[in-house]
Amino acid sequence: MNPPLAIVLKVLSALVFTVMSAGIKYVGDRFPVGEIVFFRSFFMLLPLIAWLAWQGQVRAALRTRNVMGHLRRGIMSSSSMFLNFLALAYLPLTDAVTLGYTAPLLVVVLAAVVLKEKVQAYRWIGTGIGFTGVVVMLSPHLSGGSLLAGGAAGIGVAIALAGALLTAGALIQVRRLIDTETTGAIIFYMSLMTSALGFVTILGGWVMPTVEEAALLIAIGIVGGLGQILLTMSFRYGDASLLAPFDYTTMLWACLFGWIIFADWPLPAVFLGGAIVIASGLFIVWRERVEAAHHRHALAHSTLTYTTLTQTPAAVEHELAPAPVAAQAQRTPPRAV
Repeated sequence: MNPPLAIVLKVLSALVFTVMSAGIKYVGDRFPVGEIVFFRSFFMLLPLIAWLAWQGQVRAALRTRNVMGHLRRGIMSSSSMFLNFLALAYLPLTDAVTLGYTAPLLVVVLAAVVLKEKVQAYRWIGTGIGFTGVVVMLSPHLSGGSLLAGGAAGIGVAIALAGALLTAGALIQVRRLIDTETTGAIIFYMSLMTSALGFVTILGGWVMPTVEEAALLIAIGIVGGLGQILLTMSFRYGDASLLAPFDYTTMLWACLFGWIIFADWPLPAVFLGGAIVIASGLFIVWRERVEAAHHRHALAHSTLTYTTLTQTPAAVEHELAPAPVAAQAQRTPPRAV
């Protein structure tokens, strides 16, 4: 573990993904969404395969025992990518990125409904607060019924929320895949299937890019692949609970790029609602860490008590467990936590 390095990698991944989103928004009015999805997914494979080869995990990434699981994840990921890219064409960069924060909140709901997980009360509280923040962000569009009346902003909000829902569904499917699949396999097959589904849209008509535009589209894919590698590496050096708050640095980058490149500055409601959503996410992360610390303390206390009651003086002297305890430990493996 190397927490400082993990944080640096996580922040860099947030920066790289925001650069990718800015690039997608920049070309969004010139190319069909399906064409952008193809370039984003196909050329992501270049740095990904190079990284897997460097790690010696190419064969592991190709090996799978759950083809249907990858298919379901690929369909949901592709659909969410289509919708998220389309939302960038209707909304300012910061608004689209901030609405994407609803996906982790929706994961909590889907985990309870689909996976039948027992969701702790604090998660429901944090999720409720987060959705309050979403309503605050939408308040400029809700006033006077403008959201329901349509228009570019209203369409963009609806598309972004639908994309967040599908992103949450894809994350739930990833939870199922990790039981049998490697990280490389999950990323590789998602990219492969999304590339294939994006390529099918060529039947609806693509736009022939210029050399400069083709270079930009390819760069979007490569940058997306680099962001995925940085994100994966960050979890190798730090715990997920430590890194989760740094997801929200994407909002800072989105504000900066939106202002410099697109001359868009978010409305105060977006800042306020985004702050509420971020606070709800940080609250859940904090409670997760508190619960984990209590669990470790309780486990250590119960282990110490059990050892004290069962060890004999001779065993303590020679730092060996007595035979009955050792035999019981062999019969009953420790529970995974």
